[in-house]
Formats: sequence, structure tokens, C-alpha cells
Amino acid sequence: MKAALVIIGDEILNGSTIDTNAQFLAQVLDSQGILLMRKLTVRDRAPEITHALAQAAQGTDLIITTGGLGPTNDDITKQTITQCLDDELVMDDQVLAHVESFFARRHKPMLESNRRQALVPRRAEVLHNDLGTAPGLWCTWGQKAVVVLPGVPYEMKHIVEHRLLPKLQGLQEAKPIQHRYIHTVGVGESVIANTIAQIEADLPPTIGLAYLPSPGIVKLRLTGLAHGGDDMGQSLADFSRQIADKLGDIVFSTEANDSLPKAIGRLMAQTGKRMGTVESCTSGYLAHMITQIPGSSSYYDGSLVTYSYALKEKMLGVKHATLAQYGAVSQETIHEMAQGGLQALDVDYVLATSGIAGPSGGLPNKPVGTVWIAVADRQGVWPKKFQFNADRVRNIHLTAVMALDMLRRRLMGLA
Repeated sequence: MKAALVIIGDEILNGSTIDTNAQFLAQVLDSQGILLMRKLTVRDRAPEITHALAQAAQGTDLIITTGGLGPTNDDITKQTITQCLDDELVMDDQVLAHVESFFARRHKPMLESNRRQALVPRRAEVLHNDLGTAPGLWCTWGQKAVVVLPGVPYEMKHIVEHRLLPKLQGLQEAKPIQHRYIHTVGVGESVIANTIAQIEADLPPTIGLAYLPSPGIVKLRLTGLAHGGDDMGQSLADFSRQIADKLGDIVFSTEANDSLPKAIGRLMAQTGKRMGTVESCTSGYLAHMITQIPGSSSYYDGSLVTYSYALKEKMLGVKHATLAQYGAVSQETIHEMAQGGLQALDVDYVLATSGIAGPSGGLPNKPVGTVWIAVADRQGVWPKKFQFNADRVRNIHLTAVMALDMLRRRLMGLA
């Protein structure tokens, strides 16, 4: 099965709103083995929507649209698609009852524009929206299916997960595409490519390898296209294992939707111990990465953000003489920050960060991007110096990623 996405909205085109819907829908289609052929983004204008639908229909079986289902005058998606399908809008009593209940529960007046959201194409199947007033729609266009979804991300995702996915899962017996993932940290993609060059050269034509880099992280994706009676799943598993074995301890996961904070969470949960962070240059970003994982409260106690010299001394017990002689960005200071964090937070593991994120503040012997990180536990402190050369935001992100990797290595007995 082949699909196309049509993303509708002026706010997407002019950059005022980031298009997260297309990313989510692409991942859903991929998970179901549905090949996404194209993505079109158009304004809230009937001619553009009509033209996009015609383009999306070329060589596809499924078209999914998002956006333009609200109650205001610029929301014309439903009317336009209904005309394209040569259908008519009718009032759906169940949707109307839901909309009325939605406003009654909030003690807000229901306007005529809100009532019109219960109008649906006569031949459409309603995909109920539990979280909002604009229903999703499953329409038939000849031999094709056209799915119309609201643009509000949380509403769209809820409809997809609870209404659309069950329908998609019954559309095809076998998934023509399959993936395997290898997540690595701390090494650039060119080094990785050189390390696994022979394995990549041995890949059959039905398996492709993609490098998906982000700051500090490189995700490798093996994609297999089923061909005849090939056991694609086994082939992918074999090559994935070969690559992971070759790359060794820079691999932190082979799960599809994994992340380094998730991997840290699993390792910490296995220890039954607790951790905290003391941050200077990352100023809470490291804590944010850790606590974005559900369940992190079972192993993470909190953070002390000690940006100034005064707070490093007061909260972490860093010696005034150490700061005066070596400065905040030094092995001596990061050592005392980590030790002080263990005492102040009363935890088993601490990550400490201190660096010059930029764009100013660099010195001849400490240029912008100079960072010290330490991991500490009751057995000792392990500091490490890094030299990043990126902008401020990237330097902060890289510092947090490398700090997490240092903890990963400590927990795994690699450092």
C-alpha cells in the first residue's frame, strides 16, 4: 500500500508553527509497512487543497490530510474535500451531541460555527474525536481512502491511535518494509561508516543503511524491502547484530524508538539506586533530559543549578581558593562540584557539568566549547574534559549527552 500526506495550513507554510503532524503520521505509516510516497503542504485555500489532492492521488491508495477543520472561516478543508469527492455535508446527530456536551461541560456558549463542526460528508465514516469538537473522517474516493484529520496535534494523535490505526492494521496482510535500529553515542558518522564499511558493502540490494545523526548521537537504520520468499526479518536481525558487535560499547540501544535518557533510566532502575545532577553550563538542561522520561522519579532526586561562583561555594562546598586559582571550568572545580553534589543531594550517583557555552567568555587556554564533566559515586569521581566547537545551544546539548554517556559507562562498568 502507498500513501500521501497533505498538510493544510498557512501557519505551517510561513513557519510560525512547526509541522510535527507530518513526522508523527510518517512514523505511523512506516510502522504499518505503508510506503509514504509524498508529502504536500498547502495554504488554507480551496484551489490549493483541490490541486494537492489530485497530486496526492497519483499512484497512491491512501491520502491523509491534517488541518483546516476548525470553526473559523479559514477552515475550509472539510467543505473542499467534500466537493472533490462529489459528496454533500449532512448533520451527524452523534457528533452534534458530542459537541453540545463538550461546551456544556465547560460552561461555555456554543455558537453556530461550533454547531457546523457536526456536519460531515454523507458517505464518510466518522472517526470520533474524544478530545475536541472536529471529528476525523474516513472517506472513499473510487478505490482510494481519504482520511481527514484535525490539525491540533494532540487531537490528531488521539484519533490516529484509537480510531485510525485499527483500520490501517487490517488493510494488508504483510508489511513490505521492515526496519532495525542501532543507536550510538560519542562517535561521528564518518568514523562509524569507516568501522562498518565491509558490513555495509556486504548488504544485499534489498537492504539499505541510513545514517541519522544528531548532536552526540548517530542512529543507524537498516531498511529491508520484502522480496519474494525472502526472510527479511531474519536478514535484518543478522546484519543488525553484526553492526552492533562491530561498533561495540558506543552502542547504547537497538530498540526502535529509544533514546539515551531512556537507556539511562533502565540502567538506573536495575541498580535500585538514586542519582542527581549539579549543573553550571547546562543550567538545568541535563535535568530536563532525564526527567522527560516517565518514571524517572523512581531514580532521580533533582538538580542544583550553581551558575555563579558564590552558589558553587555555598551549595556545593567548592573552595574559594579552587575557583580563584583554577576557575569554574577546570578539573579541580568539577571534582569538588561532583563531591559536593553527592553530599548535598545525598544520592548514589551525581553528574556535574561546567563549561564555556559561548558565544563569549572564551580564553586563550579555555576557548568557547571547553567543558568539564564528572560522574561521581561513593567510590570516587571520574572527570573528563571535552572541547566542543559549536554554538551555545549545541554546546549545551552536547554537554548533556556526553554527561549521560559517562554515567552509562560507569553503570555498565566501562569506566
